[in-house]
Amino acid sequence: MNQISIQYHKTKIGDLILGSFDSKLCLLDFRYRKMRKTVDNRIKKGLNAEFVEKDDPVLAQTRKELDEYLQGERKEFDIPLLMVGSEFQKSVWDALIKVPYGTTSTYLALAKEINNEKAVRAVANANGANAIGVVIPCHRIIGSDGKLVGYGGGLPIKKHLLKLEKSHFNGQGILFA
Repeated sequence: MNQISIQYHKTKIGDLILGSFDSKLCLLDFRYRKMRKTVDNRIKKGLNAEFVEKDDPVLAQTRKELDEYLQGERKEFDIPLLMVGSEFQKSVWDALIKVPYGTTSTYLALAKEINNEKAVRAVANANGANAIGVVIPCHRIIGSDGKLVGYGGGLPIKKHLLKLEKSHFNGQGILFA
């Protein structure tokens, strides 16, 4: 059986679970989120692997880059990613990565980005299924009305991440009301 190396990491946004497989990050998520079991099972099944609590260079790099990001010292991540999901989910996550630091977008804009304007609800579901939070910035997606909408870590954490980015951002972008 293959192994996914996992580590728990306490941060100012909460307890996170990090996972790597084949020298790539496949999991960075809130340890106690409601969908924890669903996300974990999708990753285990998709990689035909089990979680084993051990450290490795990818997880060490992830902790370092994440801490730098949370201190406002990093805007982009250099960690190799392994997205585990359907082709549709991966297309949404690829589009999410393109939402620049310090800006926000909407589910509708993401649906247009992947040339599937009618798939707004499916895009929202894929966003919610994102297993590599912060690095794949699902926190940058807001409702079309400018309001903060669902987040695996909870809305207060989403608001915190957006404020953190806004305070370290020099360019222009849509920001939540």
